[in-house]
Amino acid sequence: MDKPTEDPTDSPSLAPDLLGHLPIGERPVLDPDGIAGWEIFPYEVDTLTPKVLEPPVLPEPPRQGEDGPTNCRVCAPSDNEVWTDGRWWVHHTGGPTAVPAQVWLGPVAHHDLDDLPVDLVSELGPMLQRVSRAIARLPGVGRVHVNRWGDGAAHLHLLLIARPAGMMQLRGSCLISWDDLLPPMHRQTWETNMHAIAAALEADEDT
Repeated sequence: MDKPTEDPTDSPSLAPDLLGHLPIGERPVLDPDGIAGWEIFPYEVDTLTPKVLEPPVLPEPPRQGEDGPTNCRVCAPSDNEVWTDGRWWVHHTGGPTAVPAQVWLGPVAHHDLDDLPVDLVSELGPMLQRVSRAIARLPGVGRVHVNRWGDGAAHLHLLLIARPAGMMQLRGSCLISWDDLLPPMHRQTWETNMHAIAAALEADEDT
């Protein structure tokens, strides 16, 4: 016998406020102050016409922190810290997101991927697993994606993003764009998720 179709917002596996802020069934509006306003966004906001491809800039301008930690914004003290063990940190992205969680992972010491010391290289895989597990334990997470670009700062920082369970339209590489397009969750729900990630990382410390 076929099971009756369930409303995903009624599923006991989802937090009550997880999908309530999303305009499901409506057409979202591009926010010009979000990713649509970035210089690297490839479309004109009004028409989504691809932009004219500009010629290369060579030599490339230096990234933040290219000359060391003194001018590195990633090394600077941050109010966005979720968790740290003194060697690695996890930071949130500044405020509530549309998706259940979006956090940065990076080493405390000023290193990029190419010059990461061997001891930190050996810790990177386990750290990624720990943070991914912590995010995956949040209610209503379907998948955790890991991203690394590195064009903005010369300090290794990896972005981990949680896709809401059941939201198949948000799968894959466009999840980051959907997060920017959709309205953020309630701050209390987001703060609860950040505290849960920190607690899960503490509990996972010796595993």
